[in-house]
Amino acid sequence: MQMPGSRSNYFKDFKFAFSQLLELLRLGLLAVVFPVLIFGLLALTKLVAMPNIFGVQIHRYDVILFACLAIQYLMWRTNLETLDELRVIGVFHLLGLLLEIFKTQMGSWAYPEMALLKISNVPLYSGFMYASVASFMIQCWRLMRLQLEHWHSRVVPWVLALAIYINFFSHHVLPDARWVLMGLVVLVFWRTKVHLELRQSRYQIPLVAVFGLLGGLIWVAENIATYFNAWQYPSQRGAWHMVDTSKLSSWCLLIIVSFIVVAALKDPNARWKAPSRDH
Repeated sequence: MQMPGSRSNYFKDFKFAFSQLLELLRLGLLAVVFPVLIFGLLALTKLVAMPNIFGVQIHRYDVILFACLAIQYLMWRTNLETLDELRVIGVFHLLGLLLEIFKTQMGSWAYPEMALLKISNVPLYSGFMYASVASFMIQCWRLMRLQLEHWHSRVVPWVLALAIYINFFSHHVLPDARWVLMGLVVLVFWRTKVHLELRQSRYQIPLVAVFGLLGGLIWVAENIATYFNAWQYPSQRGAWHMVDTSKLSSWCLLIIVSFIVVAALKDPNARWKAPSRDH
């Protein structure tokens, strides 16, 4: 027998859950402001012809670089990012640029268009593709008041991050250790949970699930980026097609490295304390 008022309770629960989902989407959109602007730049500069000014051809990759620099400056000046966070984003730009230089030399992918500001045929804007991942995580940390439960000491995560980054280079000459590293990540972070806040209610999600979810989202973003000629895989030279799903593991590993570095900035050792209400 249905208890009196149970239908109204179901409606209240549904209304609350729906409002929380909308809040999650709102905060998520605020967190991806830098990545979304980059994709907007990729689309806009692809659709609009680059001008020739005083006999100098302006290249879209250079335009994207200066636009990214301007966006980061504005985000800092408007307090969307602190100076420390801006430095972390700069570190990610450098790490990403080094990886891009190596990968293009190995023929993993290429940049099909011209640029004046480049190193070894890699446009300098490319590092911002990696930095945008760090920017997203930094914004999530602030907007959703993230806390970590069962986070390890600094040593173990940093060793894992370093091993993953080295494997991005070494697998070209040594056996690829990505699946071993993925297994170690699951083993190390199996108990780790991310706690987030939505309108004074706390929720938790396993960190390993976060890695998988964000890796999948970046794979989707990569398909959009290659469609707009941000870079190009060898198999896409004739015509664009979706990126192979084998790249999912690479993006998951990149997410892991990014999360560990950002977590170090945010000091996860400020231990999580059980709130009065946690879902």
